[in-house]
Amino acid sequence: MEPAATDPTGDALAAAAAASSLVFLGTGCSGALPDARCLIQPSAPPCTVCSQALSLPPDRNPNYRCNTSLLIDYCHDNDTHKYILIAVGKTFREQVLRWFVHHKVPSVDSIILTHDHADAVLGLVDVWVVQSSNHRNDVDDQVAVFLTQFTMDSVAARFPYFVKRELEEGDETARLDWTIIESDVNKPFVSSGLEFVPLPVMHGEGYVCLGFLFGRKARVAYLSDVSRILPRTEHTISKSGAGQLDLLILETNQLHGVGNGRSCHLTLSEVNSSLDLTLNSYAIKRICLKKALLIGMNHEFEHHRENRMLTEWSHREGIPVQLAHDGLRIFIDL
Repeated sequence: MEPAATDPTGDALAAAAAASSLVFLGTGCSGALPDARCLIQPSAPPCTVCSQALSLPPDRNPNYRCNTSLLIDYCHDNDTHKYILIAVGKTFREQVLRWFVHHKVPSVDSIILTHDHADAVLGLVDVWVVQSSNHRNDVDDQVAVFLTQFTMDSVAARFPYFVKRELEEGDETARLDWTIIESDVNKPFVSSGLEFVPLPVMHGEGYVCLGFLFGRKARVAYLSDVSRILPRTEHTISKSGAGQLDLLILETNQLHGVGNGRSCHLTLSEVNSSLDLTLNSYAIKRICLKKALLIGMNHEFEHHRENRMLTEWSHREGIPVQLAHDGLRIFIDL
């Protein structure tokens, strides 16, 4: 899987005008890559991934990773496009400059928050720059934000001015309409015309994060911050639940180790010179999906090296699995 092209062809532009797509705005960990510590306090030998992350422009360097975030470009039946953002982290402004411009994304229509950690919500301060002119000027046409009550309370405590109903003219603050959702697979909600099923997962013990299942035609499950997939979530996205999953987008934060539920993240392990996906492998096989893309990687992951190993695993297991990269755009019939 190669990085996104810098000069889209006419065919690609035509496809973009007539189809839904997923844009990976960020595929990295909370600290993003390159890890500044590897550059200001270099090890001996220096970190290969973080050193390389500054050697090429991001559109040709998949080891440059911003905070995990997904943009859904949902094309309605009348060919109008709505842009739905899942998670808006610390690197959001950079993602806008890199990938909104590159993929000609004009604005955001709605936002879905997975949890209240900094790498999922701090970009709210910059959402105003991607609001359409209607959203900026009409208080009755605000950007909808979907989040749990727990996350709402956290956001309100950090940014009380976000939840004010009256803003002064000229405020560089997004006009947002807050909607509380439940951490319940039986309580879906609709964002910009597309239905989402909440998928509760553990993000470390004692903390629940939300993933989401969406798509009427192709079914996509997005699990960005997860240490353990709960049985009700696994059933919901499995073949025995609502049918076969077309695409699973799943976090794998660390290369070495075992994601045994005590960590806050799933891991990818190399054992006896062959690739074993540990919990990821378990989930991928149990769910019986068609394809998986991995996100949330730290600097242990060198994109091309790990994808070569994943290709071997994919051929052996019969399920295509690869690392995603920032800027990747996938056209999909939602």
